[in-house]
Amino acid sequence: MTVSLGLSITLLLLKMTAWYLTGSAAILTDALESIVNVLASAFALYSIYLAGQPRDFNHPYGHGKVEFLSSGFEGALIISAGFFTVYAAVMSFLRPHTLENLDWGLLLVALSTIANAATGWMLVRTGQRTDSMALIADGRHLLTDSLSSVIVLAGIGLVLLTGQVWLDSILSLILSFVIFYNGFHLVRHATARLLDETDTPTLDRVVTLLRENRNTSWIDVHNLRVQKYGADLHIDCHLTLPRYWELTGVHQTVNHFEHTLKNGFTGEVEIFVHADPCLPDCCHYCRVADCPVRSFPFLHDMIWSAENLPLNQKHFVSLDLPVRES
Repeated sequence: MTVSLGLSITLLLLKMTAWYLTGSAAILTDALESIVNVLASAFALYSIYLAGQPRDFNHPYGHGKVEFLSSGFEGALIISAGFFTVYAAVMSFLRPHTLENLDWGLLLVALSTIANAATGWMLVRTGQRTDSMALIADGRHLLTDSLSSVIVLAGIGLVLLTGQVWLDSILSLILSFVIFYNGFHLVRHATARLLDETDTPTLDRVVTLLRENRNTSWIDVHNLRVQKYGADLHIDCHLTLPRYWELTGVHQTVNHFEHTLKNGFTGEVEIFVHADPCLPDCCHYCRVADCPVRSFPFLHDMIWSAENLPLNQKHFVSLDLPVRES
């Protein structure tokens, strides 16, 4: 992230120089987005530092959600740059002027494009490996910025070939829509994470882990909730176990259940499990052998899914989705 911040400052100076030499509205558009890059990278760097701080009395779940705030802040800055872009494009169209030194402008923008693309790719790869929303958001922003620069290069090339200066303004307007879309996407995603919207891929991963490592004594799982706090993961659920078990057996099984989930993720995973005693209706899908309190014969396995595990109720035959016959 420090590399990204340093590069953003360098590229901003390059693009402002290119705009000064050429007077191109499209290059100015690209430079305005680079100002956003600098501010966003600075805030993202701070957010990553803060997210890495340990839990404290005032933040019992840690500081990881600041990464979502950083992503939303970056999206808001991008949208604001989009408005400046539209203004610059309209003014350039209404007051056309001669573009100069386009060869130097092309060279400087090309250098910034290569640097942005390389850094963006590095940030996304690192963010995916560390599960850092701030890194991924900044990396995708830089990759989008690279795409914008490619469009700028193409447009300046057209101006050089055709001599039609108005193409520069049209190109700037097209770029503004790309900027708006990128900013809206980041704000939407960050807001969803701050409001604990269901993270479908992570929930699916949890369900897959439970299904693939299912233990006979895990009679049922329900009220499953998965929340992300930056790179950290919080999972809580109700686990139905045989009601005649002693506390020691319950404790050992819950520990095994927790370790099964923790081993499936690379980051920090906090798990709270509420142990529920089984009910007679659970016998229909319970595989516990030689159960001394069985009321009904086993009928079929209960198929766990992302649709039925989050429900806050034990699963009964009449309430569930289609099941697999034994």
